[in-house]
Amino acid sequence: MAAGRAFLCAPCSSLAAGARRLAFASPPPPALVPALRRGGRGRCVASVSSSPDAASAPEPYVLTTPLYYVNAPPHMGSAYTTIAADAIARFQRLLGKKVIFITGTDEHGEKIATSADASGRNPKEHCDTISNSYKMLWADLDIEYDKFIRTTDHKHEAVVNDFYSRVLSNGDIYRADYEGLYCVSCEEYKDEKELAENKCCPVHLKPCVPRKEDNYFFALSKYQHKLEELLATNPNFVRPSHRLNEKLEKWGYISALLDDGEQASLQQAVDRGWPAALHLIGKDILRFHAVYWPAMLMSAGISVPDAVFGHGFLTKDGMKMGKSLGNTLEPKDLVERFGADAVRYFFLREVEFGNDGDYSEERFINIVNAHLANTIGNLLNRTLGLLKKNCKSTLAFDSIAAADGGSFRDNVDKLVEKAKYHYENLLLSSACETVLEIGNFGNLYIDEQAPWSCFKQGGESAEKAAKDLVLILETMRIIAIALSPITPSLSLRIYTQLGFTEDEFRVLKWDDTKWGGLKAGQVMMEPQPVFARIETETEKEAQASSKATKGGKKKAQSKGLVEA
Repeated sequence: MAAGRAFLCAPCSSLAAGARRLAFASPPPPALVPALRRGGRGRCVASVSSSPDAASAPEPYVLTTPLYYVNAPPHMGSAYTTIAADAIARFQRLLGKKVIFITGTDEHGEKIATSADASGRNPKEHCDTISNSYKMLWADLDIEYDKFIRTTDHKHEAVVNDFYSRVLSNGDIYRADYEGLYCVSCEEYKDEKELAENKCCPVHLKPCVPRKEDNYFFALSKYQHKLEELLATNPNFVRPSHRLNEKLEKWGYISALLDDGEQASLQQAVDRGWPAALHLIGKDILRFHAVYWPAMLMSAGISVPDAVFGHGFLTKDGMKMGKSLGNTLEPKDLVERFGADAVRYFFLREVEFGNDGDYSEERFINIVNAHLANTIGNLLNRTLGLLKKNCKSTLAFDSIAAADGGSFRDNVDKLVEKAKYHYENLLLSSACETVLEIGNFGNLYIDEQAPWSCFKQGGESAEKAAKDLVLILETMRIIAIALSPITPSLSLRIYTQLGFTEDEFRVLKWDDTKWGGLKAGQVMMEPQPVFARIETETEKEAQASSKATKGGKKKAQSKGLVEA
């Protein structure tokens, strides 16, 4: 017991590294596997006391990403998780929820020390540099997190000590030897049967090393029954559901709930909004978050998260990405070339959330141009152009009056409800598809009605054309709101072109997607492209060749005139 207390009083780095070994030293009990496949209803939580103030406060929506390792700068996989988390957080804010969106960096571990040494920096300098690179990328990607936790923060250390004191006092930490094949990158012991050739880790494709160590362990088997009950009675605890048939880290989320300058204590952090409504993680760490972590929470007397969502992996051109293959996908480069909206839209639209997904630049450009530049951007631009030409950029009717007697509004309302359903169920790709369906519906309508011809006819036809423009612009207003969790900057540009201010955009709620936001007399902005079409390399080369050819002809003509 004295040794256990000595461990708990060790520096935070020892706590974190030791905790991983506590949790990961043994595989989940075999009996958990059949329990994963049983259905049922209900929610399993451990009891925890809370203050009267916490009980009376509205329940926040706490959403977390993994705490990303700082052994290397952020890659597209970590960017994808965080983009998805940000879209979910933005949607929940539109619903009026008090959202606490937590992300951050895990700055302890053997591979981080190795990376720091390889870079010629001391560990603190290395962690500061890489952690800051995450913050910079999140800003570039329009990620609006509420809390950014670093596991080297002092308040985190205090909460970790408090957490382990509870687990220790419950008799769930013991000292023993362990021997096996260890993956440094995973920070996990591996069963030989799951390894690839030459005893390589199937995830990192690096050889696992034999290791024997005297360490502290968590008594996972003690919580087997409670874990079985949790997984069997709460079918939505692990999502998507097919992850339940696959193999099934973290105390930093809880410490992030503390406010700056607030006294660091586990109970205070719990009272700020735990349990989390949703943990977003990669499928490769599902076992850690869906088995080990809940068991440790139970030991500490803290409620488990409402749900753990394990998303898939990303590939490039059908191949696993890796530096050795020379096909890595750098999110910073993508943002610099194509912009945050394009990157966010492509990965959330093209990758069904929960499944694996693939990136190819050709498909990226084709999808983004077709959906954002053409279907949405061009619809707004040509409608505002017609309004400027025929109505001096001023709406002649309220959008409610313009829709009276037709089915256009009803069709849009149904699609808005459909998009909301998809967002609520984390079907982000389907939500994108449905919002695009609204845009397609608007394009089809304006093509069929041909308001440009009706304006020329004058009289009732011109009046009908003026109403049709209002219908399309009201549709664009609704698209701007419904797509804002996915493409926030594009949505802002659309909304301000409709005559609204940025401040008005910032306070929008999902209820504002109800038909009727545009009023007669409202003046629209000058039509400007809200999303520039992306040119392929082939198109750029063709344009350059065309310019060179034209330039040559002009020079030849000029020379001929001089000689004449």
